[in-house]
Amino acid sequence: MTFTRFFIFGGLILSFVCTGMRCDPKIRRKDPGKVIDYSGRWNDSDSQMVAAAVIEDCLASAWIDEYKNENNKRPVMVVGRVKNKSHEHIDTMFFTKEFEKALIKSGRVRVVAEKDMREDVRAERRDIQMNADSATIKKFGKEIGADFVLLGVVGTIKDEVKSRYVMYYQTDLELINIETNEKVWIGEKKLKKDIKKKSFKLF
Repeated sequence: MTFTRFFIFGGLILSFVCTGMRCDPKIRRKDPGKVIDYSGRWNDSDSQMVAAAVIEDCLASAWIDEYKNENNKRPVMVVGRVKNKSHEHIDTMFFTKEFEKALIKSGRVRVVAEKDMREDVRAERRDIQMNADSATIKKFGKEIGADFVLLGVVGTIKDEVKSRYVMYYQTDLELINIETNEKVWIGEKKLKKDIKKKSFKLF
């Protein structure tokens, strides 16, 4: 039997076995807080780690106290876009939600909805005007305007040789005063992963 026929024959046997019996995947539930890194690519643990580090630095910066002293109130923030300029697909929405959670939990700032969510809320408000009891109608023009917007970018550098490579991630964030365009805070977080590719052997 030739090498090619051997593989064809083996494939047919596997097909018959899977047809005759259920080949269900084996599922094991894990603690969501546990770091699991199979592929080496950016994952949920990286998003949480970066968000925690940069927001801690942002909230510890002098700009909050300076704003409070001048205005006698907490600053209002909106988390804008974090652009993905890396080699990988990174869910930046998950990333920005981590930012929002950390900011709200701190109690040091107020957070308003981002642009897309505001449009959804306004659509709901318009619907209420037509269909809700007059005593429960929510008025237009009562939204809280943000004082600052948080914008950022995630980039990567890949250094590869043979079966090993290093992936370097850098997240840069900037907090900008919406009225004056002044940058009141700039933060960054770096991650580096040393990844060894698995070698595939037939025998």
